[in-house]
Amino acid sequence: MSKVYFTNKITSESLVKIFNALNIELKGKIGIKISSGELGGHNYLKPELIKDLVNKLNGTLIECCTAYEGKRTNPTDHYEVIKAHGFDKFNFDLMDENGEFTLKINNGFRLKENIVGENLKKYQSLVILSHFKGHAMGGFGGALKNMSIGIASPNGKANIHTAGKVKNPAILWSNLPKQDEFLESMADACKSIIEYIGKENIVYINVANNLSIDCDCDRDPEKPKMKDIGIFAAIDPVAIDQACYDAIVNSKDEGKKDLVNRMTTLHAIHTVEASEQLGLGSRKYEIINID
Repeated sequence: MSKVYFTNKITSESLVKIFNALNIELKGKIGIKISSGELGGHNYLKPELIKDLVNKLNGTLIECCTAYEGKRTNPTDHYEVIKAHGFDKFNFDLMDENGEFTLKINNGFRLKENIVGENLKKYQSLVILSHFKGHAMGGFGGALKNMSIGIASPNGKANIHTAGKVKNPAILWSNLPKQDEFLESMADACKSIIEYIGKENIVYINVANNLSIDCDCDRDPEKPKMKDIGIFAAIDPVAIDQACYDAIVNSKDEGKKDLVNRMTTLHAIHTVEASEQLGLGSRKYEIINID
């Protein structure tokens, strides 16, 4: 059974405290995978929240460009968003700025390869720092989505979204697969990242705040209807996403209805199920409250 640490305090200090609770010493150069958020959006994890953790780890924020219309489709525009959202105060690496490379996937559900940003090669350890919330395609976005779609280059994002049909963002939307095939493709992509970096070199932190039904990739997300929950941390990506999902579904907050509906309608939990089947972690967990 995996351990998932939890605090209901969403502060910069609490983020450091919950990382420390993991008792993990990450080696080498550390990449901190976040979402800088689409221009116009406002629910992304703010620089003020993450600053103490980034400084503690001497980490570099990492991200790749997107595969949909917006202000983050190319490095030039993407860096403008990074600056507009206040992330330029940190070291920030758009990993696909210098190209991409391919990770082979053996014995996955759908994908034979995952296409990721070239600069992933620079990092020996990763912190998958995710804003847990709804998502218009995946049902929810947490650690697994952030590690799969988030580390993929635009071509890689097209590959995941289409379950391997195409690798060109320009024809992505006319080649969408069945929903479960997409969700299984995210699990496949996660498998490739874990095998490349090493499971002992990755930690996962989910911040369950600003719980909109929409992702931070949405320039006009729906206003959250349920209250913030807290911060979760684990060394198991399956357990942490399962714990966040359960916290929302089992919440007594009457505002949860739309988010639960989005997650269930899109069968979001299947990404977690598929990831467990691939051996990436366990859906069985215990919550350790650090408050």
